[in-house]
Amino acid sequence: MLLLLLCLGLLFGPFLLRQGKKMAYPLEYKAEIIVYANMYELDPYLVMGLIFTESRFDPDAVSTAGATGLMQIMPETGAWLAEKMELSDFDSAQLYDEAFNIRMGCYYLKLLSDYYGVLRTALAAYNAGIGSVNGWLRDPACSADGVTLDTIPYPETAEYVEKVAENAEMYLALYR
Repeated sequence: MLLLLLCLGLLFGPFLLRQGKKMAYPLEYKAEIIVYANMYELDPYLVMGLIFTESRFDPDAVSTAGATGLMQIMPETGAWLAEKMELSDFDSAQLYDEAFNIRMGCYYLKLLSDYYGVLRTALAAYNAGIGSVNGWLRDPACSADGVTLDTIPYPETAEYVEKVAENAEMYLALYR
């Protein structure tokens, strides 16, 4: 009996482990993520990792600061992005719509990626804001070249950048 259990464990163990990880790292709104990640030339696994980090795929998530939806967009940022995206009649309630939020979040991440040219810096700006990151890039204690962040002075933002990268790797490993 023990031998049978060991054999079954060896046979099904990896499958069960993978299924357990998939339960811990759910994937919802895959079609929308792929559409908008491709539209804005982003890695869909990066978008999945960002959504997991921001909201754990909860479309009704609201941060203490007031960021809403899957990709945790502040209403003021949403209004600014809607203007840049030429979307008329923006209402912050739209940030709770999964597809709209993913579209806007992907647009924003692409905008930041193009602006900074360094993904880690773009992710820091997604979390801490453009003003904070621009200040860090001007500070020789944070950036030697004014382009790359050598140090992120906000521990929360430094952890955030690492978590998004780790979660993106996990989504790639689980859902490739």
